[in-house]
Amino acid sequence: MYKRYNNNNQGRGQRNRFYGRTSGNRRTIKKLHPSLFVNKSIEEEAQVEQLSSVTFADFAISDQLKKNILDRGYTIPTPIQEKAIPALLAGNDVIGIANTGTGKTAAFLIPLINKVLADKNERALILVPTKELALQIVEELKELKRGMNIDSTLIIGGASMYRQTQELRHNPHFVIGTPGRVKDLIQQRKLNLEMFQNIVLDEVDRMVDIGFITDIKYFISMLPKKRQSLFFSATVSGEAGEILKRFVVNPVTISVKQSDNVDKIDQNIVELQNGYSKIDMLHNLLVKEGFDKVLIFGQTKWGIEKLTKNLIERGFKVAAIHGNKSLGQRTRALEMFKRSEIQILLATDVASRGLDIDNVTHVINYDAPESQEDYIHRIGRTGRAGKRGVALTFVD
Repeated sequence: MYKRYNNNNQGRGQRNRFYGRTSGNRRTIKKLHPSLFVNKSIEEEAQVEQLSSVTFADFAISDQLKKNILDRGYTIPTPIQEKAIPALLAGNDVIGIANTGTGKTAAFLIPLINKVLADKNERALILVPTKELALQIVEELKELKRGMNIDSTLIIGGASMYRQTQELRHNPHFVIGTPGRVKDLIQQRKLNLEMFQNIVLDEVDRMVDIGFITDIKYFISMLPKKRQSLFFSATVSGEAGEILKRFVVNPVTISVKQSDNVDKIDQNIVELQNGYSKIDMLHNLLVKEGFDKVLIFGQTKWGIEKLTKNLIERGFKVAAIHGNKSLGQRTRALEMFKRSEIQILLATDVASRGLDIDNVTHVINYDAPESQEDYIHRIGRTGRAGKRGVALTFVD
């Protein structure tokens, strides 16, 4: 079923030759060589983790906020939290270079909540590339601001614009949104960026990657000159660097960027065997022991929908997220998967960034990704929080 390619240095050394260019200067790969999908996870010697000597109780924040943090189960800050929170509390602009899953959401929410709690005239705008990430931030904010009488509004496509407009009329302290809907509301004069003294651009590299650079520059041009600016990205180069120059002033730069954590992911390919269809091969994998929480990626929403129906007919507990699903459907699917009420979540690449889902045992690329970057982001949903994971890619 699996075929092993020698991928010591050969595949990695040849990666650049597979890259091409498309409009928007986004790197793509017409067809990745199968060797790039093969890598045995490395068994590392057990090491004593060097924990921070700082706790959340040591930060100069309100007692209520400290209680909410403790209720969330947070005691020791992650590296990005330990470094970013004091800088933000001091009023500095911050550039945070960090991978997804490093705790950066709490790193910017905690000081912003504390700032709003001290002065209810403060307002914060948080811009993110995807609906799923926006929803995730809203949930984190909800827990951290509990009992503080702080209002927030979610501004994303697929939800009622009328309701969002009504909520904006009450001048919420936090607005979390995606660029498309934010731009719509600005142009309808329902949202005025001049009212926000605190701005967060999160996952900037992804916003650039999916074509929002012009919108982001437009937003920056409308912001008040006096503001606190927070910039978070996994990488800063090219167009993301252009945004950075316009956005921050005398920033504190904090980098806890780690190499893509593929060494903890056992990567392999799946080749079709004589007499087996692709769906039969997938079925045979999913019934194996250990495939407890599986994320399956496909290229198109139509293909994902067809595969979802097929797996349901075969008796699997499945849900899907893609562009044709409503916001409510996508939210329910994610929650069911997080709570392990379903075994399998199928998705297009809309889910490959920003999602923090615990204990994903396997990522299966039913359709091979278009680029090495997409591949890394897909498989990065497993092998998280120090656990090992498995990534399998179907190849022709």
